[in-house]
Amino acid sequence: MAMSTKAENRVRRWREQRWLLDTVVSQVGVEFDQARINYTAGVAGPEALAEFRVTATRCKKINDIAREYAIQAGRREAKAVAYDEAGRQVAARESYLIASLLWSIARWPIFEMNAELEHLETKMNECYAKYIKYAAHPIERVEVPFGNGQFLPAYLHLPRTPVGGEKFPCVIAVGGMDGTKENAVAMYGDKLLERGIAVFAVDGPGQGECFARRVNVTYTAHMEAGEANYKFLSNHPAIDKSKLVLRGSSMGTFFSTQAASVLGNRIIALSQAAVCHEPGHDTIFNHAAPSFKMRFMYMAGFEDEDAFDLWVKKCDLRPLAKDIRVPYQVIAGEDDQLSPLEHTRELLSLVKQPRQFVIYESAVHGVYNAPSTMAGENPQTLQADWIADRIAGKPMTQSEEIFIANTGRATVTPLK
Repeated sequence: MAMSTKAENRVRRWREQRWLLDTVVSQVGVEFDQARINYTAGVAGPEALAEFRVTATRCKKINDIAREYAIQAGRREAKAVAYDEAGRQVAARESYLIASLLWSIARWPIFEMNAELEHLETKMNECYAKYIKYAAHPIERVEVPFGNGQFLPAYLHLPRTPVGGEKFPCVIAVGGMDGTKENAVAMYGDKLLERGIAVFAVDGPGQGECFARRVNVTYTAHMEAGEANYKFLSNHPAIDKSKLVLRGSSMGTFFSTQAASVLGNRIIALSQAAVCHEPGHDTIFNHAAPSFKMRFMYMAGFEDEDAFDLWVKKCDLRPLAKDIRVPYQVIAGEDDQLSPLEHTRELLSLVKQPRQFVIYESAVHGVYNAPSTMAGENPQTLQADWIADRIAGKPMTQSEEIFIANTGRATVTPLK
């Protein structure tokens, strides 16, 4: 068993629909609620994607996910060690990262702290540390001081080794509920590193390693994390603190908006993709797969579902909109199944800074694999160039909505 009976019974729909969840996994696979293989393995390239997908075929119910991905992680780690011992550093680099990501995805369906989660996390960190040793760009493991004796684990990725006091602009990457700092930066050809931009990939409150450390989500935790991350980066010798950008994805769009509201002009831009802007998060927690609510309740430290339902109703970005002081980009799928776009439109209408709202026709929450994302401009490329323009000081003088159709055609209209 990946979880105790107590954890299994925490969410009513998870408990009552467990038979249905297992049936869906047997028919649809491990991506029954979102494209976790795509975003977890994608940073390591096609070899990793193939391995993740083959492993998924062995998962016929929820409890198979942790078991099968851990088995595969052990196999891939053994390959990495063999390459390492043979002096094959590039092969070792690739296999250590793939192994780390496999250990990482094995953690996903464990929504409580237990010995298995602790073991998987230890193995993930061990493999990523060995990946750092051979990585093609500099990576620094960081523990950001946070609160009373707590820390936010992070990786600072630099485009290259700084020369002669060189400082880089930097994107603070705020992931989603299931994302982690390990899958925030591509091993090769990363969109931001290729543009000379450093990436600070951090597990914020409730995310990644903080999930197990019990650094929980609160109403203000990600605001406090924004301050902590800024303090660290502003004192780092390789980072230009005058050129910091916040990037949020999925639930990270909610968290990064909170952080931006307190950082003000200490950042120069806010960019987000795959939105979670709905006040109270009713759609994602009460109408989508119950896995989302299971995870977030533990992220926020709740055992009682009724108490969580009362708490989450007060999660609302609208009062913070007036405090966004920088250009703001949002990229979303037209058919986002986790946060209806009407809520993003309302939020953007309350922001007084220049805004860009990019909508991909027929795309769902992850903004991927739709005709519009393939025929039109790649969402990650569009985002990276928008960020690069802000870093370069290119002014954004007007607010606009860009609708990218399934034909690839982009239609631009003023955003009110």
